[in-house]
Amino acid sequence: MFRRVIALRSIRATARALNVAAALLCAAQASTGLAQEVSTYQRIGQGDSRVDYDSTGYRTDSKSLASLQGESANLIALLESPPLGLPKVRGVQHLTPAIVSLGRRLFFDRRLSFNGTLSCAMCHIPEQGFSQHELSTPVGIEGRFVKRNAPALYNVVYRRTLFHDGREDSLVRQIWGPLLASNEMGNPSMGSVLNRLKKTGDYTEDFARAFDADINVLTLGQAIAGYQQVLLSADSPFDRWYYGGDSAAVTESAKRGFTLFMNNDCVSCHQLDDDGALFADGDFHDTGVGYFDAVIRKREPHRLQIAPGVFIDVDTDVVPPRQSDLGRYEATGLAEDRWKYSTPSLRNVAITPPYMHNGAFGSLGAVIEFYARGGEPHEGQDMRIRPRDLSEHDKADLVAFLEALTGSNVDALAADARIAPIGDF
Repeated sequence: MFRRVIALRSIRATARALNVAAALLCAAQASTGLAQEVSTYQRIGQGDSRVDYDSTGYRTDSKSLASLQGESANLIALLESPPLGLPKVRGVQHLTPAIVSLGRRLFFDRRLSFNGTLSCAMCHIPEQGFSQHELSTPVGIEGRFVKRNAPALYNVVYRRTLFHDGREDSLVRQIWGPLLASNEMGNPSMGSVLNRLKKTGDYTEDFARAFDADINVLTLGQAIAGYQQVLLSADSPFDRWYYGGDSAAVTESAKRGFTLFMNNDCVSCHQLDDDGALFADGDFHDTGVGYFDAVIRKREPHRLQIAPGVFIDVDTDVVPPRQSDLGRYEATGLAEDRWKYSTPSLRNVAITPPYMHNGAFGSLGAVIEFYARGGEPHEGQDMRIRPRDLSEHDKADLVAFLEALTGSNVDALAADARIAPIGDF
């Protein structure tokens, strides 16, 4: 019993340490692995991709935040005239530079969390595609575990539903999900967040300037949503070829990959139209990943990785039980929605690993392998998920196509994000 208590304290201490490590993610500077794959983009991939983290040969490549210089971009212009490949944006609140600036500042403010350690940007890191490469699922307040991967925020203004299970349909309201979640930012109530902001710096004046109103539930949501709405990214090599008519914009391998993408019915979920492509259908599907996590993986013994290449087997009564995840069912309560998750956009997918709602796959190659073998067959799996006869050459072409979906302005968006100060006590 004494040893188990010591082990439990040790794991809790490790969780707290992980929270501190998560706080350092915003300071991440370089990751040679992904940066080499997408060498055109100087900022993208900064931080540790954690590729080969299970090997004793793993080496960190983080740098200091001080070396990240910000550079302002005209983000509202993106909203008014979206980059090549994106449709027009409709039904968005009127945005001003003051609203976007305030939203950006709030996005980087750790004081929005209950203990002042976590900001939105620490799970949605600009240099990592406004997602998080380091961890399959983020670490929340006090090292608490979050069961789902941090989704990328590019082009989120087009999404009809939000979160992997689609439980919200408004960016303005969406912010309260992570703010109030006990395992994310940990605030006990809306009022506690608003009252803290009213006593913090010059936020009262900033809100009055941006909205001619006080800090309240609506204006706080509008400010953070306003910043997210202008994170539009397209004009990728694919767009310049497919929508712009430049036959030299992509490689022959990427063109073959696009043909495979169309012929293998991938486009039925990751859709594109004549006036633009979101590469998502706004719907929910059971691909087999949720089933595998809930049924197959739970049978496996629990191993705890405490360092690169170092694992220990732990007693099940010392490890927090793995949270169940029933997908869309958790938002609707409908049995037929079990293990269904929102279709993610494929735009910028090459720079936003790991993949799936739980970060199960660390590379595009692993995702393609999963679909090629037909997912994890079970009752309820989407009928379009079935084994495909893909050669290694075919798989490489598919990866080339997906890599051609990286927008031309991802560096500019990351640089603009870094003009915001890091809010801290």
